[in-house]
Amino acid sequence: MTTFSRRGVLGAFAATMVTAAPTMSSAFGLLKGAGDIRRIRMYNGRTGESLDTVYWIEGEYIPEALKEVTYFARDWRTNQLKTLDARTIDIAAAAHNLMDINEPYLLLSGYRSPKTNAMLRSRSKGVAKHSLHMEGKATDLRLKSRSVSQMFRAASACHAGGVGKYSRSNFVHMDCGPVRHWGA
Repeated sequence: MTTFSRRGVLGAFAATMVTAAPTMSSAFGLLKGAGDIRRIRMYNGRTGESLDTVYWIEGEYIPEALKEVTYFARDWRTNQLKTLDARTIDIAAAAHNLMDINEPYLLLSGYRSPKTNAMLRSRSKGVAKHSLHMEGKATDLRLKSRSVSQMFRAASACHAGGVGKYSRSNFVHMDCGPVRHWGA
């Protein structure tokens, strides 16, 4: 197995246009010929942190980059983290690629501790008791340059997990659970 350092990867691909494709079997053909590099760009308004990382090269995830994404998507309320499932990252990256934009996602929620999930659930009917956020398998994302409907359609086109449309709250939920869609 070849080992890549983050510096080496970023240096080698700094001027390279990158693309992403989902990993689920039903989505393999989505971006045929898209290349062997996957990248995710996000901003967290709660922590002020930004993330722009190549996390997959030539058929292999980069463990250091996945750890960086996991830390970025931690429960900021409790500072707890759980490994963010790479399949969820793939769905978000593929949807981003389909929208053909450079703007990073605004991450509203990644991993949620059971304590945070219970608190949010007490405030909103839209929070699931057994949320995939608690398993590190879901993200809630927003973009300034795209509508919730555009994001929803792009994520749904991946046919690779759950996609929830939250128009009134202005975000889209993406997860690597069973393929399903909801929201108005």
